[in-house]
Amino acid sequence: MTEPDVSARGSAALLGPAEVRALAEQLGVRPTKQLGQNFVHDANTVRRIVAAAGVGRADAVLEVGPGLGSLTLALLDVVDSVIAVEIDPVLAQHLPVTVADRAPELAGQLRVVQADALRVGPQDLPAAPTALVANLPYNVAVPVLLHLLAELPSITTSLVMVQAEVADRLAAEPGGRIYGVPSVKAGFFGTVRRAGAVGTQVFWPVPRVESGLVRIERYAEAPWSMDDEHRRRVFAVVDAAFAQRRKTLRAALSGWAGSPAEAERRLVAAGIDPIARGETLDTAAYVRLADQA
Repeated sequence: MTEPDVSARGSAALLGPAEVRALAEQLGVRPTKQLGQNFVHDANTVRRIVAAAGVGRADAVLEVGPGLGSLTLALLDVVDSVIAVEIDPVLAQHLPVTVADRAPELAGQLRVVQADALRVGPQDLPAAPTALVANLPYNVAVPVLLHLLAELPSITTSLVMVQAEVADRLAAEPGGRIYGVPSVKAGFFGTVRRAGAVGTQVFWPVPRVESGLVRIERYAEAPWSMDDEHRRRVFAVVDAAFAQRRKTLRAALSGWAGSPAEAERRLVAAGIDPIARGETLDTAAYVRLADQA
């Protein structure tokens, strides 16, 4: 991750409400709930997202779900490489056209990959991204985020816009009502914090819920093994603990461990009170518990 470059080129003509609607009409695009499409049309909002991401010239930014290109254009003003992953073939094909039209001198810095972000791996991308900056589709935001963090260790910083409730859950601290599976799993990869709120009126169509920004800084030196097998073991414990979150961990983890007695043994070995509940444990505690298996 490079130091942010606060002096944007300012050469891209960003999309406003009229341009977004005109582009959608031209392409015959009707935003769908299935793809979680809500297009940002406010220039100040996309500039704020880019600023919160802290990306600079040398960063290769991965953008998921670029849609009509509002955020893409703002990113190209600040970084030298944007890799946009778009599942919709019409939007994927037209994004380079939009950039060439509104920022011709920056068009060569955009590469578009038509793909499902839930299946993208490093082999599908033209370069290793250093940052993730995206307005994630509401309906798959957490799975996409966790998949990309796992598959693309080159990403050191993520700044994503998600439903406000999801943002709160991702950044929640242990002990609270909203702390759960997304909180623990995101914390496996790095430090997570809320980075702002986004209202409904900057989108078309206007969503029924507020949005929030979440920033994840990957651990500079991982406190535990990040290999796939270890991650799967940790996540299996997390899923089991929160599947029955009202129960004590001794009871909730009996299926995972094979019996309540074995669950208690592993909990004690990991330095965890067997009558504690899942929402009281931080990510490090779940890692210790997984390592007892």
